Amino acid sequence: MSYISDMRRYIGHAPMLCVGATVAVLNDNKILLNLRSDTHTWGIPGGAAELGETLEDTAARELKEETNLLANSFILLNVFSGGNFYFKYPNGDELYSVIALYLANGVTGNLKINDGESLELKYFSRDELPKLESRAKVLIDYLCEKRYIL
Repeated sequence: MSYISDMRRYIGHAPMLCVGATVAVLNDNKILLNLRSDTHTWGIPGGAAELGETLEDTAARELKEETNLLANSFILLNVFSGGNFYFKYPNGDELYSVIALYLANGVTGNLKINDGESLELKYFSRDELPKLESRAKVLIDYLCEKRYIL
């Protein structure tokens, strides 16, 4: 069971603070997105940190769990927080995320969904982005602004 699941037993659906990592995997000026099974919107692979885990460890674990990919290294691009990172899940759980956005380097492996969190994995260019989950939209806007995605 995860730390978030453990905490939900005590606080129910009430808003909580969640720290996590998100990983931008770029290939030929396209970004890898996952179609989320909970909201049916597209997001960037990532998730919540577990107790005692570094954010870089979180990035590596989530990348492997959600995409079957490995990265040789990660570059921290920015840390995001605040009102734009409030999210209410379909089950009623509310949270405010603090998200470390990493860029994956030296990515290897074959794309494969390893958990029940995604329905599909696909690379998108800037001009073909699908309907994004609200937090992912802010992160992708940042990546476009900083010219990681042209």
